[in-house]
Amino acid sequence: MATKQPEISPASSQYKETLTDNALEKLETRNGNGNLAYDPDAGKTPAERAAIDRKLLRKLDLKLIPWLCLLYLMSFLDRTNIGNAKLDGLNQVIDLGGQYNASLSIFFVSYALAEPLTNVLLKRYRPSIFLPITMIGWGIVMTVMGLVHNFGGLMACRFFLGLFEAGLFPGINYYLSCWYKREEFGVRAAIFFSAAALAGSFGGLLAAAISKMDGIGGKGGWAWIFILEGLATIIIAALSFYFIHDFPDEARFLSDDDKARVIRRLQEDKQASAKHENLKSHVVKSAYTDYKTYLYALIYMGADMPLYAFSLFLPSIISQLGYSSIRAQLLSVPPYAAAAILTVVIGYIADRTKQRGLCNILTSLLAIAGFAMLLSGKSAGVSYAGTFLGALGIYPCIANTISWTSNNIEGVYKRGVVLGTVIGWGNLTGVISSNIYMQKNAPRYLPGHGTVMAFLIVFLAGGSTLMRLLLSMENKQRAQGKLDHLVEGKTEEEIADLGDKRPDFVYTL
Repeated sequence: MATKQPEISPASSQYKETLTDNALEKLETRNGNGNLAYDPDAGKTPAERAAIDRKLLRKLDLKLIPWLCLLYLMSFLDRTNIGNAKLDGLNQVIDLGGQYNASLSIFFVSYALAEPLTNVLLKRYRPSIFLPITMIGWGIVMTVMGLVHNFGGLMACRFFLGLFEAGLFPGINYYLSCWYKREEFGVRAAIFFSAAALAGSFGGLLAAAISKMDGIGGKGGWAWIFILEGLATIIIAALSFYFIHDFPDEARFLSDDDKARVIRRLQEDKQASAKHENLKSHVVKSAYTDYKTYLYALIYMGADMPLYAFSLFLPSIISQLGYSSIRAQLLSVPPYAAAAILTVVIGYIADRTKQRGLCNILTSLLAIAGFAMLLSGKSAGVSYAGTFLGALGIYPCIANTISWTSNNIEGVYKRGVVLGTVIGWGNLTGVISSNIYMQKNAPRYLPGHGTVMAFLIVFLAGGSTLMRLLLSMENKQRAQGKLDHLVEGKTEEEIADLGDKRPDFVYTL
């Protein structure tokens, strides 16, 4: 007698392996409303479904967010600890002279050039493989940086550090956008990015402690900062092969029913990120012919250039106020801690109000006020207060701009390409950040503060205002039915391929 084969769930990987190139159509059999026909919660009341969704979100948050925050903390710590190492003798031992700024700039060149490609690689080679490998790469480079003896060696290490780190920040933001609804993504991205502020805070404390190892093994405190933080990155990278999960349809920690729920939730949010998609030339063309790609890049540049200027030079700025190197490291902690808290608060507010542009504009005013204080302040107290406002105004705008971009770009690969381009362009301005705070301008660094303030006003506040205006105009056109002709005579698959150009897609303001 033949044995009855168990039914295969439509959300299971075994089922998907039997599909052809038209996998989505078979996997996501839809009803007349365009939703998944396979619904594990069919027949449940709205209250029961809401309870199931809350439980699912808690599971996702616990499995994804804490470890991803740790990864970014290590990433930001490793790229900015050169500022701490400089205070602890790097500049004297390697005799950089006026070449310190060049060692900062080279990181951003390789980092920015590699970023647009990394999200495509992340999608093709799976997060659980791609991200740990890149981490091992930069961990090795960071460790070796503690062994360099000349400027050439330091430049080579900084170049490869940027190359390996390029995939993490855009990759994780893109990755998170494939798990959460648009109104849920911002606070998660903010929590994730707050790790950068914590890295600044933690980095100052850690550097102050490690500097006590000066002379051990014949190495200076600056070398031990690189070596110990690099080894820590390698250990965390090795653990990441287990702790990083793949995209929703392949995540091992989800049951088949939970996989279907994640996919259903994204589809209800009108996101195509839930489905399988092949990279096609028209997707890349759509990304690079969309004005939002370039305007978001300018907005992000308006936040990112000040971010790197702030994080790379804050210890030096504080030390020029008359404090010792160790006290300057410790005084750099409070501004970062305050920024981490406000980053999460703004992420929560922006999710609830769906007013990301307005959050950008209002928060940027804090940074503008802070750098105005740094420009005009002649006392240590006023200048230190300015660093607080600067951190409070810059850090929340980074996470909020990435969330805003992700909310308004639809399609798996288009979103990946746009995020990579926006973040890559923003990080290229790190070259500017690295060269506006010159030692000859100490202790007030007026040219540096003035340049940062200009970026905040023109690109961050001004760009956010323009983007909000343009998106509002587009939403009005859609509400009035002026774009309905775009879907006439098209199949459901062709309509889905329109992504954020669909007439029923509403932009987040």
